[in-house]
Amino acid sequence: MIVHNFSEAPSIINQYIAELRSIEIQKDAMRFRRNIERIGELLAYEVSKTLKYTEDTVITPLEKCTMPILQNDIVVCSVLRAGLPLHQGLLNIFDKAENAFISAYRHHKDEHHFEIVVEYLACPDLTNKTLILADPMLATGQSMVATYEALTAYGKPKEIHLISVIGAEAGLEYVSQYVPTKTELWISAVDKELNEFGYIVPGLGDAGDLAYGKKLQK
Repeated sequence: MIVHNFSEAPSIINQYIAELRSIEIQKDAMRFRRNIERIGELLAYEVSKTLKYTEDTVITPLEKCTMPILQNDIVVCSVLRAGLPLHQGLLNIFDKAENAFISAYRHHKDEHHFEIVVEYLACPDLTNKTLILADPMLATGQSMVATYEALTAYGKPKEIHLISVIGAEAGLEYVSQYVPTKTELWISAVDKELNEFGYIVPGLGDAGDLAYGKKLQK
């Protein structure tokens, strides 16, 4: 797996990550969602530089001109519910993309052990398309892998791009064992640790709760 870690160089992404981590700024749910959306837009732009373009003629009011036009058939797939603002950011850039949605959540067997459960999936044909799979928090990596494996029943993509806001080193290592070698991960920050509950440290907390409110389900 090829990793593009944008915390390794200064950029505006670092500011958005700092605001996402801040317990004070987190109190503004709308700003939290918008920061994730903006990160999605920036990462989508970076992904766009690697895609396929062909020259096409555009007619302006004054003259014809030749422009490189995107040729990839893109499917953006997001993990519900925390992935929704990230999905919107990606879709703001790849506005002609098809869309897929999947639910993948932690079912806790006890305080320290959980399994990933996938219950809902809506997906177009992925055959020979560019799959962009978005999950904002890449902690253990289990939800990303469970999502990827569920999608394999819908065709083999030509290429796969994974998009995350924050991940843990252990999660990146886990995912790399299950996805094709040429898969590219685009991520804003990579933290070193997971705590005993499988959450990223320092991380930012529960992205879904911060974006949409606390849930009753564990």
